[in-house]
This record gives sequence, structure tokens and C-alpha cells, in this order.
Amino acid sequence: MKMIDEELQQWFSHTEMLISELLEDGTNEEVYHTIEHHFASSDFDLLEKAAIAAFKLGLEIEEPEEAELENGDKVFAFDIATEQMLDVDLIKKETKAMFELAKKCGVDYDGWGTYFEE
Repeated sequence: MKMIDEELQQWFSHTEMLISELLEDGTNEEVYHTIEHHFASSDFDLLEKAAIAAFKLGLEIEEPEEAELENGDKVFAFDIATEQMLDVDLIKKETKAMFELAKKCGVDYDGWGTYFEE
């Protein structure tokens, strides 16, 4: 359990840093941002089950894709997209929920990203 806590803390730090950088760069903090949470697994069946579980929770699932890692291994990935204000506490709460969903489904949570908004 301790390792999971440390990993989640790293994602919380990532969240604080990313939001801070976006705001420093001048993103419009008055508008909703599309937040894309990244999920991955080398096992397509597991990833598909995770996508179905997320869909059943009413989340917006992006089309799964196949990617190749630097070492040549294949990995499958999909994103869950949400619309959020750049509020650290709100996105940390969402990150925790996504992280826990990934762990429950046996896939990797690979953080989140967003786009600069004018």
C-alpha cells in the first residue's frame, strides 16, 4: 500500500507543477480545460476491461491506440477526457479517482495532460 501512496503523491506533485506552469504561461484560468487522463497496458484485454469499466461510470473514453515503447515493446493506451477548471484540489481529486480506477482494473495510470487555452 505504501508504494501506491508514493506513486499517487508523485501524480499530485505533477498536478501542482503542471497547473502552475500552465498559469505562468498565461493559459486562461477562467475557462474549462480538456483534461486527458492516460491509461496504458501491454495486455489489450485488461485495457479494454478498464475502458468498459470507465464507460459504465459515465466517463468519456477516447479510442484505444497501440503504441511502441523505446525498447520496442507494444503497449495499448486510451484516454479518459473531462472538462475542468484548473483547480489544483479538483484535479487532484479527479487524478486520485483515475489512479484508483487504473489500479482496480490492473492497468497503468500514466498521468494527465491538457492544452493551453487562450
